[in-house]
Amino acid sequence: MYLVTDRAQCGARGVVETVRQAVDAGVTTVQLRDKDATDEEILACLRELAPVTAGRAVLVVDDRLDAVVAARREHLAVDGVHLGQSDTSVAVARAALGPDAVVGLTADRPEHLEALAELPAGTVDYLGVGAVHPTATKADAPEAFGVAGFADFAAAAPLPCVAIGGVKIADVAPLRAAGACGVAVVSAICAADDARAAAAELVAAWASADAR
Repeated sequence: MYLVTDRAQCGARGVVETVRQAVDAGVTTVQLRDKDATDEEILACLRELAPVTAGRAVLVVDDRLDAVVAARREHLAVDGVHLGQSDTSVAVARAALGPDAVVGLTADRPEHLEALAELPAGTVDYLGVGAVHPTATKADAPEAFGVAGFADFAAAAPLPCVAIGGVKIADVAPLRAAGACGVAVVSAICAADDARAAAAELVAAWASADAR
């Protein structure tokens, strides 16, 4: 289970407490995503967030490579970065962060896989693939292609694929059966009244699902 944060949806509970509850419930990867924050604000959040996830969940940051580099210089337990197709290149990120960091890449088109094939092995660790369903949490989300479309893309991809985009608990088992190495959610946890309970349900659904 992979949580992508949304400050607005976390509300008064806040991002750090939402992540704490989700990780307590078994979420294994957290992506700090805040398009409106400055790098300094991202770094300040990471100072609070890293102790919550350290040793319990992988922590990556959406887009902000400079903030990740700064956090790692402070020896914070920040594992890496997740990049979109229009963000800093994954090759630059890998060079900046080294071979042991986690570098994820959003991909949803055949040409993205073609470009990936031109990169040295080990540049990218996993792909974030979607949108599975229509979603309001990302303004530039591509047209949704459903579970079947995800399955086709994952089968063609050379790397593990995390499904994202409007994912609900009913989607977890079908997506795992379709070849997902994980499922990423935003609203399903961030907007829940009880983030811990919502995350626990999702984790249980994943654990009980059959992998392809």
